[in-house]
Amino acid sequence: MDYWFPQALRFTTRLIEVGGIAIIVLGALGATAAFLWQILQGRSGDMAYSLYRSNLGRAILLGLEFLVAADIINTVAIEPTLQSLLILGGIILIRTFLSFSLEVEIEGRWPWERHKGEASDTSAVQK
Repeated sequence: MDYWFPQALRFTTRLIEVGGIAIIVLGALGATAAFLWQILQGRSGDMAYSLYRSNLGRAILLGLEFLVAADIINTVAIEPTLQSLLILGGIILIRTFLSFSLEVEIEGRWPWERHKGEASDTSAVQK
């Protein structure tokens, strides 16, 4: 391979990692600003807090997706060793668990219960 290709891949993975971190940080700042704005507007604390957790969780989930993508590119294209593959597997397991936990926190139900809730919402609207 040419010398520039591995360097370009490293640069690309760093950009994706920085993007993921930026999404988490900016999402946290945005969620906090929205929370404070709702409190200043006189919304109830419970409703504002629920929206805050939801917005913050979404930002973390999106940032984690970017970080996982960077790890996959780094492991597969730059350092394809057995040790780096095992580390990637562990990272993906941990981040998948975190994503699953955050999804449950945001939605307030198990992912497989989503269709049940949508079906009952649709039937209630039709009546």
